[in-house]
Amino acid sequence: MGASYHQFCPVAKAMELLDERWTLLVVRELVSGSERFNELRRGLPRMSPTLLSRRLHQLVRAGVVERRVDGGDVRYVPTAAGRELRPVLEALGAWGVRWIGELGDADLDPKLLLWDMHRHVDHDAVPPGRTVVRFRFRDVPAALRDWWMVIAAGEADVCDNDPGHDVTVTVTADLRAMVQVWLGDLEWPAALRSGAVRVDGPETARRAVPGWFTLSPFAAVPRP
Repeated sequence: MGASYHQFCPVAKAMELLDERWTLLVVRELVSGSERFNELRRGLPRMSPTLLSRRLHQLVRAGVVERRVDGGDVRYVPTAAGRELRPVLEALGAWGVRWIGELGDADLDPKLLLWDMHRHVDHDAVPPGRTVVRFRFRDVPAALRDWWMVIAAGEADVCDNDPGHDVTVTVTADLRAMVQVWLGDLEWPAALRSGAVRVDGPETARRAVPGWFTLSPFAAVPRP
């Protein structure tokens, strides 16, 4: 637990645990389905492993998360208390969509974008077999420019190195534009018309790409 506010107010008592840096974002990843340490790191790419370990320990000790060990496999699973935080996070995210201003350049992260997107693949819309979507962000440093999403057998994974499979389509985009598409601030047709996003590949796959991904859960939040 963090430092005490020394108030009996339930909000104050809850925030003694939850308002420490990164804590709510760790919970966000846990309730979104990440269970293993490396999965959590991929959803929190700018958080140090040491701090992530510390926050997980605090959440386990507080009864928000259960640490399950099966041989060498360690998973962190939200308890009933942790699952109850989902609507709190959803309400915070909706509030952020409505009332927080434009994102700064430092807020745009291709790792987090693609990790979010891979959890929202519409597997019924993707062709059977293996589908590989290469993402190229033309306005970021070379080390973060190229990514591959491999979709197969109802699962999806994100690679920052070429996995060696044939690429089905290539999506070339400005990072900000792709984030705006994901968040629902820019529609796919408008992004494609403007050239901010381009899709290359066979025509059938090229036309189908927008339907392969559902948007962020916050895309439907009404803007003021």
